[in-house]
Amino acid sequence: MKRFGNSFLCIGTALTLLLVLLTLLSIFWTPYNTTEMNPAEKMQPPSMAHIMGTDNFGRDIFSRVLQGMGMSMTIALCVVAIGSVAGGVLGALCGYFGGLPDLILTRICDSITAFPSVLLALVIVSVVGSGTGQMIGALGVLFIPSFARVTRAEFARCRGQNYIQNAKLMGAGHGRIMLWHILPNTMQVLLPAIAIGFNNAILSEASMSYLGIGVQPPNASLGLMLSDSQIYLKSAPWYAISVGLTIVLLILGFSLIGEGLQQRSRRN
Repeated sequence: MKRFGNSFLCIGTALTLLLVLLTLLSIFWTPYNTTEMNPAEKMQPPSMAHIMGTDNFGRDIFSRVLQGMGMSMTIALCVVAIGSVAGGVLGALCGYFGGLPDLILTRICDSITAFPSVLLALVIVSVVGSGTGQMIGALGVLFIPSFARVTRAEFARCRGQNYIQNAKLMGAGHGRIMLWHILPNTMQVLLPAIAIGFNNAILSEASMSYLGIGVQPPNASLGLMLSDSQIYLKSAPWYAISVGLTIVLLILGFSLIGEGLQQRSRRN
C-alpha cells in the first residue's frame, strides 16, 4: 500500500507539473494566435504544422488547448481559494468553539451538499448572469461547505487532545492555539481535500462552459471547445479527442495527487 500510495503521488505530481509548465509557457508563447481565424485551413487534421489539427475557424487547436488549460487552472485556483479560505475559517471556528453556530453550520452544509454543486451553480449563474466572474463566485460559494465540514471535523477532534489542554494551561489564547497548535495537525487531511477540490473545480468549470454559461467566446475554454467539437465528431474526430484527452489528463493528475496524499495520511 505504501508503494502504491507513493506511486500515485509521484505520477500525479509529474503529470500535473508538466501540464502547469505548458500552461505557463502559453502565457508568453503559443505556436499560433489563439483568436486569429484562417478559413483556408479550417478542420485540418493533425500534422507537423498543427499537431492537434485546426478547428472550424482554422485556429490551431493545440494553441487554444494551452490557453484553455490556463483558463481552467486559473478558475480552479480562484474557486478553491474562495472555498478553502472561507470554509476553513468557518469550519475552524465552529469546530473549535462548538455550540449553536456549529449546529447551524452543519445543517447549512448538509442542505447545500444534498444537491449537485453544478446544478446549484447553474441556478445561481442563471440568476446573476453568465460569465467567468459569475461562475467563479457561484462555484466558490458552493465549495465552502465541503472545506468547512473537513476543517470542522479536524478542529473538533483536536480541541480535546492533551496538548491543547496543556497549551491552555500555559496561557495560550484561542487564536494561537488554533493557528499554531491545531491547524498544522490538520494539514494531512486538508491537503488531499484541496487536491480533490482542484479536480472538482476543473470538472465543474468544463461542465458549465460546455453548457455555454461559463467562459464566453472568443476566450478559449476546454468545456466550450468540447461543446463546439461535438458536431464534428464524424468529420473531424481529432478536435473532440484532443480537448477531451486534455480534460482527462488534468483531472487524472489532481486525482492521483489527492489519492496519494490520502494514502500517506492513512499511514500516518
